[in-house]
Amino acid sequence: MTESTVDPSQVKITVKTEYLDEQSEPEKQYFAFRYTITIHNASDSPIQLLARHWIITNADAQQEEVHGEGVVGEKPLIGVDTSYSYSSHCVLNTPIGSMSGSYYMVTATGEAFQVPIPTFTLAIPNVLH
Repeated sequence: MTESTVDPSQVKITVKTEYLDEQSEPEKQYFAFRYTITIHNASDSPIQLLARHWIITNADAQQEEVHGEGVVGEKPLIGVDTSYSYSSHCVLNTPIGSMSGSYYMVTATGEAFQVPIPTFTLAIPNVLH
């Protein structure tokens, strides 16, 4: 694989989060969250997401790293000026935390590059001001 000419800033990541009250058990320090990520390819080349790396941090500053192939069982090909969205979940042992990381991607010509995933917050409703 060759180094990519794609500027990672041309791949836009947006995140929406939701607290899953019905799946959480606060009395057992079990807080479930859903996150929906949209990846928009604003570059001039189709790209494929091959792997992910997450850093999950709880309110006690404890971190967990997760590495894996693709997302939700897929290695999506994202065309020029198109978007791909998926939803997944995360469980924390505190009512607030954050996630950040990166996606490992390749262009149609095999050029590899990483796209940073901006830090986003996971929090039960009304816990933050």
